Amino acid sequence: MQRDRDFESGIAVPETSRSPASVLLALVMLALPFSASATLGEASTSTEVDRASMKATLRMLPAVKYTVHEIRTPSGTALREYVSPSGSVFAVAWQGPVIPDLRQALGIYFDRYTEAAKAKRTGHRHLAILQPDLVVQSNGHMRAFSGRAYLPKMLPQGVTVEELR
Repeated sequence: MQRDRDFESGIAVPETSRSPASVLLALVMLALPFSASATLGEASTSTEVDRASMKATLRMLPAVKYTVHEIRTPSGTALREYVSPSGSVFAVAWQGPVIPDLRQALGIYFDRYTEAAKAKRTGHRHLAILQPDLVVQSNGHMRAFSGRAYLPKMLPQGVTVEELR
């Protein structure tokens, strides 16, 4: 059997494995959302869809002033979404060996985050973006990342920033 090298992974792949069905399956997989979070500032309704697409586990942890949706990915990253009683995600926090898809987690705030991150190039391990309506704090190194992002104006009354971890 003749083998070709898979271009992206460098792995030898039998030619017969490239059937039209496998190509179609690969295209479908690329089209699926591979994020594990609801979006900051939006409704938490996408949590279950995201959990299923990542083959992750979901735990709901009720607190007095909010609910935490904790999604744990197969890679071991925990992503916690802080949901207000009205159903809006006012904060996200992560910890684990892989940084979650911040484009999905931050939603409309992602572009502001990347612009501010470019301007703050002071170190590789720590990043703090403090704006009136967006705070992002991220730190870590290979296989040990953590961070949080929150919307100060959306914090439920009585919730402290220290609770968001």
